[in-house]
Amino acid sequence: MDNRDAVSAFLRSRRDKITPEQAGLPTYGQRRVSGLRRGEVATLAGVSVEYYTRLERGNLKGVSDSVLDALAQALRLDDTERMYLRDLARAAGPPPGTRARQRAARQAVRPSVTRIVEGMPELPAYVMNNRLDTLAANPLGRALYSEMFADPICGTNVARFAFFNPGARRFYTDWERMARFAVGALRIEAGKSPHDRKLTNLIGELSTRSDAFRVMWGSQDVHVFRDTTKRLNHPLVGDLELDQETMSLPDESGLSVIVYSAPPGSAAEDSLKLLANWSATNGPQRGARSTGRPSPPLS
Repeated sequence: MDNRDAVSAFLRSRRDKITPEQAGLPTYGQRRVSGLRRGEVATLAGVSVEYYTRLERGNLKGVSDSVLDALAQALRLDDTERMYLRDLARAAGPPPGTRARQRAARQAVRPSVTRIVEGMPELPAYVMNNRLDTLAANPLGRALYSEMFADPICGTNVARFAFFNPGARRFYTDWERMARFAVGALRIEAGKSPHDRKLTNLIGELSTRSDAFRVMWGSQDVHVFRDTTKRLNHPLVGDLELDQETMSLPDESGLSVIVYSAPPGSAAEDSLKLLANWSATNGPQRGARSTGRPSPPLS
């Protein structure tokens, strides 16, 4: 899969966001564009207009790190955007070799990781891959995301749940912010792995079936999940404000362990205990998916 379109769209979107005044450039006469012209970006980056034009047409093959750094500075990219640009340049090289194939093959959850997740019965815990698929969850984790696990259309994918399930807009207290982070995370992964057919199919499905996703995808924004707080509205226990920790596994699988917790003595801790009690008697058994909506709210 050629990533020229992704490169071109990203560079143009960043150029369009910067005004000459922000870049410290003089302006003369009437301008046809609100952002920078190609020649202005070339001047700021210290390259020729012809060379920058080649880059913006999507050809990053063989571009040096120094040019990427100069381009990132000219376009005022943040750290995440710089990383994404480097990923795009790396992906413009030869097709993936053994390391990439090994990474794809290692996306099964190791038994030891499953034991760790299951060994935290009082904390919702999950294993997630780089496509936002939930590959494993402990009972409290399945109870917390009961609506996602009950929806066969989602396939336990957080992005599908956010954009396809109407209940997600209630479940996520700040749905739009969460949705934009999900879109940005998928864009980062697409920059790293343009040959990942499952990822490409997922993005195509989301774009085809969700107007909201399509608009957010078109913004070309990229994000890394750094939030440490998750605000949810669960159908059984109501509002929850939980601390989130994401720990990437030290291998090349692209898997992460995500754990939620609540401060001791907080209302959220009491709610998690209620949810754990419900899960013990009504929730899906380990390794199984629930087949319907949760029971009526706890009293």
